[in-house]
Amino acid sequence: MTTAESYLKPEVIRQISRLDLRAQFVVKGFLQGLHASPYHGFSVEFSEHRRYEQGDDPKDIDWLVYAKTDRYYIKKFEAETNITGYLAMDLSRSMAYTYRQEMTKFDYAISLAAALCYLMVHQQDPVGLVTFDTKIRASLPPKSKRKQLGDVLSLLANLKPTGETDIGHSLSQLAAMLKQRSVVMIFSDLLAEPDEVMRALYQLRHRSHDVILFHIMDEAEVTFPFDGMVELEDPETKERMKVDANNYRRDYQTELKAFRDKYRQDCFQAGVDYVELDTSMQFDKALTEYLISRQSRF
Repeated sequence: MTTAESYLKPEVIRQISRLDLRAQFVVKGFLQGLHASPYHGFSVEFSEHRRYEQGDDPKDIDWLVYAKTDRYYIKKFEAETNITGYLAMDLSRSMAYTYRQEMTKFDYAISLAAALCYLMVHQQDPVGLVTFDTKIRASLPPKSKRKQLGDVLSLLANLKPTGETDIGHSLSQLAAMLKQRSVVMIFSDLLAEPDEVMRALYQLRHRSHDVILFHIMDEAEVTFPFDGMVELEDPETKERMKVDANNYRRDYQTELKAFRDKYRQDCFQAGVDYVELDTSMQFDKALTEYLISRQSRF
């Protein structure tokens, strides 16, 4: 049986450790920004409060805040001030692809998930896991204990991405499942109908979740490093076709650019963070760059 320790090779542990050392200030700012994000426009002194809602106990109203704002707020309990994170992992067959036989898209996603889980647990924020292909297959409830990183990785390390995929349906299931505002971090190669995926992302956003979409591709899917006559296979349908790679390359790269551009634009309109990655990128460097770019927007 594969364990988290055997999956987390020394070089991966070093990468996660280096991420923590290189980006402590960025990560801290990123997580603090998520904590504060629902309260833009209010003074920092009210950041640990929320609006009074019907059903709340009137005894919890903070009358000092009322005196300053003329609005009813209640002090948030500790459980309410923590961020809850969910790692949503695509188990579809195409995630097992690798060109150089070094790191599959799924391995790369696990490395990213490990780093984000580690960082959230380090901040004492609960983080959970869901895995999906045509529907949600497994889940771990959010916890903030250090043991959670091992539990998450043990589950992931023993899964094989072999299924078909329905990302839109799976994310709609996730949106219905989540009962409190969360940070939803999705790891997928997005080999699905974009409009269906976007509808599900809008569902998550409509429920006030913060959504980060990590679009992970193999380096060969980005660079198309093939020459001469090659046989290409669709990893989901198993359909095959022979093409002249040298003549096909330009059309392929044009289509890929349009595919990514559409996701980038649609995600921007939906308020979803869209992060383009491929397996040639050192994951800790890529994640640090994303965190820096996100922090600069707030």
